[in-house]
Amino acid sequence: MIGIFLITHGTLGESLIQCACHVLHRRPRQITQLGISAADDPLDILPIARQLVATVDSGDGVLILTDIFGATPSNIALELIRPDTLEAVAGVNLPMLLRTLTYRDKNDLQTLVTKAVSGGCDGVLHMRTNRDVKS
Repeated sequence: MIGIFLITHGTLGESLIQCACHVLHRRPRQITQLGISAADDPLDILPIARQLVATVDSGDGVLILTDIFGATPSNIALELIRPDTLEAVAGVNLPMLLRTLTYRDKNDLQTLVTKAVSGGCDGVLHMRTNRDVKS
């Protein structure tokens, strides 16, 4: 099973995991998170991130999900990437996380990256009601 590792600002990663637990009615296996604060030094955090990767890696690879590309969490993720073994996707949201949790034991890591991106994008919708339709 592919491991999932969220690296996010503050408590966003843990909040997303808790939301996934609510939807799935259980805590998923092989998932962890690392919340980054403004006081954290990326050079100090990188060894911790490497240790957390090891806790979710069973040999099938790890997908890192991070919030904003170019920010500290994604920069830490970039340092961890090892093509075909450890991949990363920025822009994490709940639909993306649920998609990765649903498909991670049925696909290889590259396919899961594609599923994560499509799940994140497909989960963003302009909601409308029937009241919005003019007759």
